[in-house]
Amino acid sequence: MVLAAYAFLGGLYLVVVPLLLYSWMNRRWHCMGKFERLSAYGMVFLFFPGLILFAPFLNLRLNGQGEV
Repeated sequence: MVLAAYAFLGGLYLVVVPLLLYSWMNRRWHCMGKFERLSAYGMVFLFFPGLILFAPFLNLRLNGQGEV
């Protein structure tokens, strides 16, 4: 039972919350207020290991202007 609790909390910390945080920041990045941005930076600091796990697989760059 203890191992199941560790696995659940580890999955939550390393997989679920970082993916939700990525999607939230991707949607709200250009319209965040200062306190929302401060909380986003705090969450990035808190969930850094999980964010690093998904960083090579996610492309959150802006689309840009296209070919000139």
